[in-house]
Amino acid sequence: MKALRQIQKAMRRDRQFGLMHSARDMAPDVSHGELLYLEDLNLSFDGFKAIDDLSFYLEAGELRCVIGPNGAGKTTMMDIITGKTRPDSGSASFGLNIDLLELSESEIAEIGIGRKFQKPTVFECHRVIENLELAMAGDKRVFPTLFAKLTGEQRDRIDDVLGIIGLTEHAYRDAGALSHGQKQWLEIGMLLMQDPLLLLVDEPVAGMTHQEMDRTAELLRSLAGNHSVVVVEHDMEFVRAIAKRVTVLHRGRVLAEGTMDQIQNDPKVIEVYLGE
Repeated sequence: MKALRQIQKAMRRDRQFGLMHSARDMAPDVSHGELLYLEDLNLSFDGFKAIDDLSFYLEAGELRCVIGPNGAGKTTMMDIITGKTRPDSGSASFGLNIDLLELSESEIAEIGIGRKFQKPTVFECHRVIENLELAMAGDKRVFPTLFAKLTGEQRDRIDDVLGIIGLTEHAYRDAGALSHGQKQWLEIGMLLMQDPLLLLVDEPVAGMTHQEMDRTAELLRSLAGNHSVVVVEHDMEFVRAIAKRVTVLHRGRVLAEGTMDQIQNDPKVIEVYLGE
């Protein structure tokens, strides 16, 4: 998009003259309806083309599923979005106005992009409610964290998140005593405590029971609208349960995009991923 590139040039010029605010103060411009713009991305590792001219767009409030065979570039795409990996070329923007390639990993987290990896990482020796408290956005230096007292608003927020993730009755249990699925929900709750605009969720139902999968589908659907959500998943039954729109990656680029019915009937997708 020509307009997007012009805005990014203006941002770089403003940064050079010290006109940019800190990452925490930046808000994405979603006036065109889209929150995430990835355009013409390329990335190679030792001659292997991990990302190949990849373009991907996500609307504000959208829930999108990303599927594809192993090595398709799904994890690398999320690494680029979160600043863990830098592309060789192309652009990545949060809204029209925030150039993600100009920010560090911590700055990208501050502007509202949260990521959940496949294996849940919770503080197992702490209670569920303490995990949420530790994850709360704010000053994370040692002394403020140790001696801070929660405000009424913060307590209400923790209660709200406990309800969203379905762990209200488990608030005072040690996180290590939770089931695998409950730990996954707790980690999603820890992300929600940081008020992200965009959540990147990697294979959330791996190892779950069918009942836990159904609850996870309900949880992720409930987040759409207030948040934008990108879910990377291999379980096609789960993808069908949550996604209105699906993106298929293959060899580092978008192979197909559409509804689940369109994807499952696409000859190219059947050939390289779903099978005959």
